[in-house]
Amino acid sequence: MKQKEENDMESKTKNEKRLAAAAELALNLEKTIQNVIIGQRPVVRQVTAAFLAGGHVLIEGVPGLGKTLLVRAMAAAIGGQFGRVQFTPDLMPADISGHSMFDKNENRFVIRKGPVFCNLLLADEINRAPAKTQAALLEVMQEQQVTIDGQSFVLDRPFLVMATQNPIEQEGTYPLPQAQTDRFIFKVHISYPQAADEAQIIKTVTKNSVGDTLDVKTVKPILTPAQMAALQAITASLTVDDQLIDYVVRLVRATRKWNGIERGAGPRGAISLLRAARAMALISGRGYVIPDHVKEIAIPVLRHRITLSTDLHIEGYTPDQVLEELIGSVDAPRS
Repeated sequence: MKQKEENDMESKTKNEKRLAAAAELALNLEKTIQNVIIGQRPVVRQVTAAFLAGGHVLIEGVPGLGKTLLVRAMAAAIGGQFGRVQFTPDLMPADISGHSMFDKNENRFVIRKGPVFCNLLLADEINRAPAKTQAALLEVMQEQQVTIDGQSFVLDRPFLVMATQNPIEQEGTYPLPQAQTDRFIFKVHISYPQAADEAQIIKTVTKNSVGDTLDVKTVKPILTPAQMAALQAITASLTVDDQLIDYVVRLVRATRKWNGIERGAGPRGAISLLRAARAMALISGRGYVIPDHVKEIAIPVLRHRITLSTDLHIEGYTPDQVLEELIGSVDAPRS
């Protein structure tokens, strides 16, 4: 009996050390990115949480706010490969996944892999490509593999897609349907920086540099892709009490009957909320999820999964405002 207690204590100590080390790595990753992306702390935290949860991110914001720099900095921090696709009306699915081509020297067809074969992919202005091309990327996000001329290729882990769209320009765009946006764990709003942060950005970018280069040379790898995948596994193993699961379910189900919401979130929304809450728990150094973790991340998880009524749109309400009121009305379990 005594031996069993000692073994249990030793196992508990190992798990606590493992958790503490994982939390430190996650915070170091976040701080490393914050040193490059000035004045966007909530955005950096949400992207870090998405990476830990193994999910993809849809970023909405006007051009010039550092979306590309954010992805390149994240890729540099984990020593991973960075890929970018500029979505245009004439972009084809093969331009993303790759295609086969005839090699005259070898007298055979060879596979030429597309930009999707990376660790972090920036899908810039995803709503400028037609639905067929959008669907090709979203299928890769879901399946984590690519099929080229009948051959299947499993993507390296970790694999994260950060897709951007401009909320202002609508001409010549193909809006993502809700069934497609549902595949993104977060919809992140990136806004203009504060005046002091903007001044710091100008100083940093223009100091001894020619042109508007996106310099990530200062970002040193603090993780390897394998370590990042291990962090994702640790995140997925964090404890979630049944009461927390019930709370998540009640939140999501509330979106389906809330006055002013025409279409609420589905089960995938609940799954994403739980995964995201686990990531927030790891960042905070806890081995279990508490209600505050759910509340902190609920709006980015749910804002793109609900459709407001026409009346609320006319009155000027936003999904965030409605969700904030909804979250406050659902009783949370005591932590």
